[in-house]
Amino acid sequence: MAGSPDGGHVIVVGAGLSGIATAIGSALRGCSVTILEAADLVGGAAAYSGGQVWVGDNHVARREGIEDDSLGLTERYVRDIAHAAPEALDPRAMEHWLTVAPEAMRYWEDIGAIRWTVIPGLADYHAEADGALGAGRYLTNEVIDGRILGGWRERLRVSPYFPVGTTYAEMFVEGRRVSGDDSGDGDGARHEGAQGFGLTREAPKSSGRAEDTPDPLTFGTGVVASFLARALQEKAIEILTSHPVAELLRDGEGGVIGVRAQGEQGPVEYYGHVVLATSSYDWNPGLVSELLGLGPEDFGSIAPQSLRGDGITLARAVGGAVAKIPPTSVPMLPGWESAPGAGFAYGPEFAKPHAIIVDRMGRRFCNDSYWVDIVAKALDPDDPHLPFFLIWDEQHHRKYGLGAVRPGGDYPEGTVTSAPTLRELGEALGIDGVQLENTAASFNEHAERGEDPDFDRGTLDYVLRFYGDAAHRPNPVLGSVAKPPFHGLRLRFLGTGIGSSGVHIDEVGHVLDEQGKAIPGLHAVGSCAALTAAGSGYNSGFALSRGLTLAYTVAQELGA
Repeated sequence: MAGSPDGGHVIVVGAGLSGIATAIGSALRGCSVTILEAADLVGGAAAYSGGQVWVGDNHVARREGIEDDSLGLTERYVRDIAHAAPEALDPRAMEHWLTVAPEAMRYWEDIGAIRWTVIPGLADYHAEADGALGAGRYLTNEVIDGRILGGWRERLRVSPYFPVGTTYAEMFVEGRRVSGDDSGDGDGARHEGAQGFGLTREAPKSSGRAEDTPDPLTFGTGVVASFLARALQEKAIEILTSHPVAELLRDGEGGVIGVRAQGEQGPVEYYGHVVLATSSYDWNPGLVSELLGLGPEDFGSIAPQSLRGDGITLARAVGGAVAKIPPTSVPMLPGWESAPGAGFAYGPEFAKPHAIIVDRMGRRFCNDSYWVDIVAKALDPDDPHLPFFLIWDEQHHRKYGLGAVRPGGDYPEGTVTSAPTLRELGEALGIDGVQLENTAASFNEHAERGEDPDFDRGTLDYVLRFYGDAAHRPNPVLGSVAKPPFHGLRLRFLGTGIGSSGVHIDEVGHVLDEQGKAIPGLHAVGSCAALTAAGSGYNSGFALSRGLTLAYTVAQELGA
């Protein structure tokens, strides 16, 4: 046994960003903390992410001379983009998140958990929405040297999807792909999304660097590393990897008093207040079917395989409720199998010039450079467009490649279908080939002028900056699909560790039962908890912001 049923001990289930932050906040308020992580590495989905933390009216923007924001503008933006399903938005949770987030981010910086910087020139997703801003709301870490982690550097997940060590400012100039040799571990961008999850490209062993060689960490890996470094300074925090939690322990009145985990020597019990921080349900096919309505042919994940919906399963076992967000609003990316049976891949290629997305009828149906619109339109219950396909030409192949495939390189066998004409490509993929030709002809007519009158591709500042080819004119995401041979593949939606639906909590993180009552002794933070604070609206950085805000809030209560 560890801890005491009535002592000041906190058990955090999951060593992702929100879990580590909860542990730091609790320890600094006098609690002892045990973090139990199911995997052998720490960082969770946050470490694989872009490390964007969206916070309105924040002190970092003001410090950097950006003075345009306010709490009122922030709330107007969140409310406006949540209009698709207003019933999914919890106004009290939204108000708490938006009001406390600036305070929480200042706190994390003040205690030395991170040094924030604003991601330069990155606009809110929904530029048309009331309250949207062109810059200032996205925070990430100042570069941190991984050597500060000591032996824990080898146990930190490193993103294979971003050029870790490069800053956002540098990436916006160089692009998501970074030039260099093909052998360096941790280059992330060159192998963007191309590896099977859990097979290769987990954490490089200290990047193979000499001890006196700088080890710059950025993006989600850097954000997590910053918090992990602070947690390692606290003797009251114990982090145990390879300790999956199998059960929540309860007292005679139904309150949660601890957990039963699987340790190296067998089952072990830990007593104290429990905080679920297990992230989402990406690798649980049953929950994917229940919460997203997608089968294995239409869904995969780029999140760590340890994300099995454990928080939902554990909470449900003690009477916890699940709150559901419409699948049309869940953050998912268009992706593909990196090779038959070898996992999933994604990259910015779907948004680059000389590519389009079509349905089985050979028609475009959305702004196909913008995942928000792709998800909403493809999964529209009244007008669905599954299956859907990425189509591109030889210009795209020569300029951009695909995932791990370098520009002009050979595609993995069994992944990409190629043909000399669009009609033949359509027939090979099970698409109406005649209509595909017509669709491309109509698209090309406007794309050469940098326009898309049908679906407004190329009009969103966020997409242009984050996904586009800055060197391509007249529009970074628009170019004709005209040069043979032509290429295509069937897409699927890839989870990112942000399932939106999840454990139902109140505004301060208490897990609620089916009657809306708090279950004593149990909180949830991070993406295992339903994102009711944003409802059916989403913007990159919402999840990490809400997670760090809840971590701050929950730690305050537990420390009290």
